Amino acid sequence: MEELLKTFWGMAATIVEGAAALLIAIGAAEAFVMSLLRFREPTAQKMQIWMHFATWLLLGLEFELAADVIRTAIAPTWSDIGQLASIAGIRTFLSYFLDKDIEKVSDTRQSPYRNWRRPTSPPE
Repeated sequence: MEELLKTFWGMAATIVEGAAALLIAIGAAEAFVMSLLRFREPTAQKMQIWMHFATWLLLGLEFELAADVIRTAIAPTWSDIGQLASIAGIRTFLSYFLDKDIEKVSDTRQSPYRNWRRPTSPPE
């Protein structure tokens, strides 16, 4: 029974890893095609492509982390747990800063007051 569960969860982790690779590949292909189509567009258009691709990357990283968690939950050794902690730390670091970049670009694009300055009060 234990061997059957290990086999099942091993296959589940492989499927989740495959889904992550597929998501990243789709996002990369889409970003590549859009970059070619908008080659001469202004930088703002290119940033939109980058944001869309970054979203695909974040989703793929989350799926990869889920696959690692499933794999480690099957038959954890201290070595596996250490590797998972390292991988999770690196992926969390990447995801955090990628998400911050997306947020920063999104905020500057959407804020109607991004170039607005607070009026100074007249001297009394």
